[in-house]
Amino acid sequence: MDYVNHPDFWIGLVKIIWINIILSGDNAVVIALAARSLPPEQQRKAIMFGSGAAVVLRILLTVVAAKLLELSFLQIVGGCLLLWIGLQLLTSHDEEEGAGKGTGTMMAAIRTILIADLVMSLDNVIAVAAAAGGNMLLLILGLAISIPLVVFGSTLMIKLMERFPVIIILGAGLIGWVGGETIMNDRLLHGLVEANPALHYLAAAAGAALVVGLGLWLQKRNTASAH
Repeated sequence: MDYVNHPDFWIGLVKIIWINIILSGDNAVVIALAARSLPPEQQRKAIMFGSGAAVVLRILLTVVAAKLLELSFLQIVGGCLLLWIGLQLLTSHDEEEGAGKGTGTMMAAIRTILIADLVMSLDNVIAVAAAAGGNMLLLILGLAISIPLVVFGSTLMIKLMERFPVIIILGAGLIGWVGGETIMNDRLLHGLVEANPALHYLAAAAGAALVVGLGLWLQKRNTASAH
């Protein structure tokens, strides 16, 4: 435990916390979107359990992330899963407006949070692991300290979504953007993206457009069929 007194330990800790602040913005959006339909008391529980479980998942994922990223098709599947999650979160908003607040279940929200965080964290954990330099205590401390940051960000996002519903569409679009990026980050497409760097951004934009465009169309169709 002597390394705790070493300046490098505290520098590494600050690095991990800062990386998590920067990289956890999209995770906070997912958590807020998944939990917004729950009653206030269940919202808090879903955010706490979802954020805590997601951090534990990241710690476990860090050990195997480098190997996982070498597998072809893994990020393509993960990116498609994110597109589906973004679409579900956007279209469920329309159903909740008709049914009233509190129609979602806490377990469903936590499940969505964990699945999305698992996919979105594959690249992020590489940066965190590099900052930790193989020090497991540093890794666990840094990620644990980041929990309240994600919880605060998610709680703030829910309040903003209630006041400005357009943020729900923007949030779903962000998940679609990350989904498109994740697909293009797959090892199978590495050579293609290196030769055509613009494809990375085109795929991200296409993912966002697909989620928002298809989601809004499904909302209109559901509203028309309800009437």
